[in-house]
Amino acid sequence: MKYDGVIIRPPSEAESLILQITVGCSHNRCTFCPTYKAKRFRIKTFQEIKDAIDEAAQFGGAIERVFLADGDALIIPQPRLREIMEYLNEKLPRLRRVGTYANAKGVLKKTADELRELKEAGLGIIYLGVESGDQVVLDRVRKGTTYEKLLQAGRMVKEAGIKLSVTVLLGIGGSERSREHAVATARILTEMDPNYVGALSVIIVPGTPLYEEQAQGHFVLPTPFALIEELRTMIAHTDMHGLFFSNHASNYLPLKARMPKDKEGALRLIDEVLAKRDPALLRPEYFRAL
Repeated sequence: MKYDGVIIRPPSEAESLILQITVGCSHNRCTFCPTYKAKRFRIKTFQEIKDAIDEAAQFGGAIERVFLADGDALIIPQPRLREIMEYLNEKLPRLRRVGTYANAKGVLKKTADELRELKEAGLGIIYLGVESGDQVVLDRVRKGTTYEKLLQAGRMVKEAGIKLSVTVLLGIGGSERSREHAVATARILTEMDPNYVGALSVIIVPGTPLYEEQAQGHFVLPTPFALIEELRTMIAHTDMHGLFFSNHASNYLPLKARMPKDKEGALRLIDEVLAKRDPALLRPEYFRAL
């Protein structure tokens, strides 16, 4: 299988075939993201994609899940994306689910009927990077979208019958807007009501604009316990029906809660950690990673 550059995928796609149909990210301006900076965005040719699927079919007849990389496969025009999905189903007869990353722009380029068409072709889950519900934060990190567009995109995915997994970033508001970020993010999660939420913690990577902001004193990352306080605020203000995770490798306090059933238990656990403020209760720094 031929891949261009570094490939990333959600943790839940660990056992999926990674099929790269775009290279890089069409937006590629977020200040915190180092992932696609060395790539120039392009959509792979249909022949390249067919060759990769043919190779997978030859050596992986038992493939049941496929993840479409890179950053925003939904930006591909619908006729071509439909061709890809049809070819996947033709060549991988045991295929049960296809997943992909998406941004608001890519989702909103599709009509409701087009999203339903992709659902019928096997697109079972979309991972939407929301990052924050605070418009001030979205603008600062150059997310290139608005609260309203993110909400509309998330709702369209769910209405099409596709599972919605949302990523938010603890700490992305900095110390200055920690509470505003947490409360506004809780609001968009409540209004969007995704199936899954993954709350990751910001890790500032050298070479990114956010790293330069930190070096110049324009961005101050919350302390570990301040990040946990932010997580508490976010969960306390979120009313949703799905799984809320903060067990990514970047997080200091691994947590998994089925909302709303486990909400109070999660808050009690966080309160116990905050009351003790014992660093030994947190994931060690050397274990944290993107």
